[in-house]
Parts: sequence; structure tokens; C-alpha cells
Amino acid sequence: MEIKRDKYLNDLINRMHNGMIKIVTGIRRCGKSYLLFNIFKRYLLEQGVPATHLIMIELDQRKNKQYRDPDAILDYIESLIVDDEPYYILLDEVQMLPEFEEVLNSLLHIRNADVYATGSNSKFLSKDVITEFRGRGDEIHIYPLTFKEFMEAYDGDAYHGWAEYVIYGGLPLTVTMKTEEQKVSYLTNLFQETYLKDIIERHHIEKIQELEDLVNILASAIGSLTNPPKIESTFKSVIQSDISLNTIRQYIEHLEDAFIISKANRYNVKGRKYIGTPLKYYFEDVGLRNARLGFRQIEETHLMENIIYNELRSRGYSVDVGVVEKRIANGDGKAGKKQLEIDFIANLGSKRYYIQSAFHMVTEEKRLQEKASLVNVRDSFKKIIVIKDVVNITRDEDGIATMSIYDFLLKENSLEL
Repeated sequence: MEIKRDKYLNDLINRMHNGMIKIVTGIRRCGKSYLLFNIFKRYLLEQGVPATHLIMIELDQRKNKQYRDPDAILDYIESLIVDDEPYYILLDEVQMLPEFEEVLNSLLHIRNADVYATGSNSKFLSKDVITEFRGRGDEIHIYPLTFKEFMEAYDGDAYHGWAEYVIYGGLPLTVTMKTEEQKVSYLTNLFQETYLKDIIERHHIEKIQELEDLVNILASAIGSLTNPPKIESTFKSVIQSDISLNTIRQYIEHLEDAFIISKANRYNVKGRKYIGTPLKYYFEDVGLRNARLGFRQIEETHLMENIIYNELRSRGYSVDVGVVEKRIANGDGKAGKKQLEIDFIANLGSKRYYIQSAFHMVTEEKRLQEKASLVNVRDSFKKIIVIKDVVNITRDEDGIATMSIYDFLLKENSLEL
């Protein structure tokens, strides 16, 4: 069964003929090539584009080795453009082409050509790849499968699907694998032999063990506030390593640039400013995170938080960790302040949502605890508590909505319910 990935198809459609290079980025094995060479290709053909006007070159194919020469590929593409009708140039694994930045920029000068490219090594996956095209690149970032996309291919109900997704994540190939052994082996080897090797080779990293230790520390700390100095202390006290603070910062940046992890900064709601550190790190795919730890630390509460974070980002929101101050009376009768945390503040244009990941709220005390930070936000933007339990969507006297993780993930308009 094909996973449609309609959001990304629409992203491509909305960018057609915009005069820019459409650059499809994302973590390796998330479906970039399939999107371009199967889903988008089929769309173009269905719209009546002649097959002769689709110039598709998969540079990782042995038969296309000759086109890994910059001048040869430009000559070949230009030879195929024989009229003034639109042509669509689709290049896959473009990082295998030397001077690919110059080649792509040269293709922009072909008046009736619309250019699309994907790449799968650490250089092309780097977040700053757009700068190579001097403002003429338009990025479409693909995430691993959301839970909704996962369920389109999963043979079972949502509850068993969740149990699978929270362990093995959303890389498309894992959905097709029949056994746990296959999934464990695939994810473990992919992380070690592909993602880490890309980073090590690109940045010429010599302290490989320290990089591996850092990944383990970050994987163990999803959903927890941390920062490079705190990680440095862990290295010194637990691992007995003298790795420098600057090296830790560099390694974290490498992991972010390869889209393995991303950070959520802390934002003071009332002060309307970013706080800086500490902050939170989340993994692009929870299955990869679990594989990195040998599937030994499956804390569903933290994994659910990571999944909510990824879902919001896949919907186009920028996501921060919220902090709101509450005035309290100290033991000596003097007034003080207490900082309360909001798991996520999701922003997209004029839209804003405050979201708390609560897992279970089995008692009134727990409910009051989870909503404490939300009731201290004095604006009119929607506030939501997401729990693991299956419940009807409700809204209390403070206007705070409560919904299940299934409604939140499976209903595209869940933030508006």
C-alpha cells in the first residue's frame, strides 16, 4: 500500500514555476526520492505533462555515472529541451555530482525549466544548504511518517498502531517490515552505519567515542531541560571524559544540521522574550532514538512528548518550550515568583497554541497540576492538554481543552476542535 504524503505533494505543487530550485531535504530514508520520482512524477503525468518533458536523473544509478560530470549533465539536459513548453528537471542524490551548486544555479537560467533536487548525504542534508543558492533555493523539508500517515499503511487499529509507532517510529521502510528483528536491525544499523558515519566523514571527527556518548546522553534526555554545560558535567562525572564545552556545542550542531535532533528554545510568555538555556532536544524519529539506546529506555511519557513536538513541526509550526511566572507567598509571608513550564508553544503566522502533554490525568490533583501553567497565561490563544487516555474532547471552565493523543494526531484539524 502506498503512503500518499499529500502534504508534501501539495508543497511541491504550490511551488511549481516559482523561479527557484525546489530542494527536498530531510533525514535519510524519510522518503524524499519516493516523493519526487514516484508521487510527484505521477501527478505531473496526470496533469498532461508529456513524458518527454520530464527529465529525471538518478545520480546514484550506475547507468547514470557519466552524468556525474558537471559539464556532461548540463549538456545532456540541454539536449533534451527541444521546444518552448515547460520541462521538469528532477535530480536525485545530487550530492554525487561535483559542483552541484553551480549546476543547479546554471539550470535556473533555462527559461522553461522547473528544477527539483534531492540529496541524501550529510552535506546536502545540512540545514544551511539553502545558502549555497544565494536566495534562489526553496526548501521542502520532509519528516518521517506522522502517526496519521503511519496508520494509512499499518494493518491494525490505532491502539496497536500507537504501540508500534512509539517504539519503531515513522521511517517508511519500518512500516513494511514484518518482524521486530527486522525493524530493530534496520534502525540500529541505519543510525550507526549511515547517520553517524555521514557526520564523522563530513566534519572529520576524531573523537568518535565522545560523539557516540553525546548521542546517548541526548537520547536519554528527551523532554528534559539541558544545555552544553550540563552535558559537560555529565561527561566529567559519569563518563570521566574531559571533552571541552566547545566540542560538545559543535557536535550538537552537527547532529542538528543532519536533522537527527532539533531543539526547542524556552520562551517567557509574560516577558515575551527568549530565555536562552536550558532548552530541550527532541529526535526527528523516535524509532531512531530508541534504536540508539538499544530499545532499553522506552519511557512512553517522554516519547509521547517527542511525538507531539514532531507532529507540530510537520504541520508547519515553530515550537518553543513555554515558561510562565506565578506569584506565590513564601514561608516568611513575602511574595515570590515560581516558574511553571508549558510543554509547547506552537506558532504559525497569527496562530498560537499552548499545549501540555500529560499522558494520564487520573486524579483531580493531577488535572490541576497539568493545567496550572496554562491558567496563568492571560491571553486568548487556545490552550490544550493532550493525554494518552481515550476521552471525548472537552473544554473546562477556564477554556482549556482536553483531548486524547489519538484525536490530536489523527484529525488534521485537531487544534481547532
